[in-house]
Amino acid sequence: MILEPAKVALRRRITDIFNDAERGERPALRRADALFAPDSVAWRVNGDIVTMMIGGVSGLLLQMLHPAVLAGVWDHSDFRADMHGRLRRTAKFIAVTTYDHADAGRAAVDRVNRIHRKLGGTLPDGTPYRVSDPDLLAWVHVTETISFLDAWIRYAEPGMSRADQDGYFAETARIGEALHADPVPRTRAEAEALIQSYRPRLRADARTHEVAAMVMRQTIGSPAVDLAAGVIMQAGMDLLPDWARAMHDQPRSLPRPLARGLARSVARTLQWAYEGSPNREVWPDEVEVWPRG
Repeated sequence: MILEPAKVALRRRITDIFNDAERGERPALRRADALFAPDSVAWRVNGDIVTMMIGGVSGLLLQMLHPAVLAGVWDHSDFRADMHGRLRRTAKFIAVTTYDHADAGRAAVDRVNRIHRKLGGTLPDGTPYRVSDPDLLAWVHVTETISFLDAWIRYAEPGMSRADQDGYFAETARIGEALHADPVPRTRAEAEALIQSYRPRLRADARTHEVAAMVMRQTIGSPAVDLAAGVIMQAGMDLLPDWARAMHDQPRSLPRPLARGLARSVARTLQWAYEGSPNREVWPDEVEVWPRG
């Protein structure tokens, strides 16, 4: 096909964005022996690059409204120098725990748990916090899952049934529980109720606005990639509930209809690029090396 080289080149660019080649990283191969089955809702939702990026940005913006989550990022992250790396690590964790061999998924969870156990600190008001606090991890889990799901619904499957939405929360609950989050929602209604229960504890201060501004102006590389990234960041902010967007109080660089239209265009472009990609196949156990292309 005459356009196949262009599709391959675009896929390789995306691979380089999400994988640190110097550290030997590769895309997660889809395997039938993953933690989730190939016909799971999680496979469907977590497999779209653009909706996962939009949901990831929105989830991060929601998470940092919790003072302890913000403190954890502020105290123990190199976000000022490497926000791209933080977003990339989140994407890698989701890909491995969804699609890679179950052992690789469990190993990824174990690594995160080991890191969490070591981290803690004190909030500006003197309140101590631990990153491993189950209640804190529950906020991170619910905001992340509902953001991924809502991005998928808005930009890929507007007619998604409530049963499938509930199925997504029920499936991904196993990851939340493995990360020691508590409580963990198993339906959309439970997720929405849990988020509402946290709202009295949420805050937005100068540090919140600084981190959010860094997320929104994130650059990755070439002008074309940065333009697409800017669209995704705006779509992530737009995906937030009205109350959360108001708390962030970030300037809107694009009108909402334009931001959503551009995000759909980016999504369609990458969906086209990944038609026929090795990333869409389910690989047997003996295939261990990423078939780049």
